[in-house]
Amino acid sequence: MLTNYDMDSTTPFAVLLLGQPTLRKRMKHGVLAALDQRISISYQMPPMTKEETASYIKHHLTIAGRSDPLFSDDAVDLIHLTSRGLPRSVNTIALQSLIAAFADEKSIVDESTTRLASTETHATE
Repeated sequence: MLTNYDMDSTTPFAVLLLGQPTLRKRMKHGVLAALDQRISISYQMPPMTKEETASYIKHHLTIAGRSDPLFSDDAVDLIHLTSRGLPRSVNTIALQSLIAAFADEKSIVDESTTRLASTETHATE
């Protein structure tokens, strides 16, 4: 009723709907299809490039107070490849890599640590 009320003269209801990539697929089917038909503007954020992923990780480390490198270039490349440039996946794999590096008493997250963390992350999904 909120989206149909007085439809021709005004737009009484505006919503900003955000979600994971699977939301778009769910909106197209089933009971949400009618709502999807009423969406006038839609945007899908593209995955980050390798450079954007590296900058994203560096930015988060800077916010956390770390100024010197914590991830090797190979580790960042593997995080990007494994996450497909999706921010939530980058966060998950980077965090698991940090935990794995700590467990191995390493001062830098390297490619082998990230590979182990990535394997563990995908095994639990």
